[in-house]
Amino acid sequence: MASYALRVADPAHIKRFDRALQALTDLPDPLLRLNAIRQSLAQLEDLQAATVADARAAGRTWTEIGALYGLSKQGAQQRFRVRKKSAS
Repeated sequence: MASYALRVADPAHIKRFDRALQALTDLPDPLLRLNAIRQSLAQLEDLQAATVADARAAGRTWTEIGALYGLSKQGAQQRFRVRKKSAS
């Protein structure tokens, strides 16, 4: 499943991401670079969570999602399932 997802990824999107990653790499000041990486990671984590939710809403299984990450169905559920807040 993971290899299928990689095969169908649009090469233009990958190239744009690679250019953005290179722009971070090229920042001369290590603290500025580190801060930019920190902010980018937070945005990527938010995008990842939203995309997992989109995949589930589209009928994709936890097994399929887990396969992309090398996780079992249960591992994917533990990593990505949104926790409901308890009413305490």
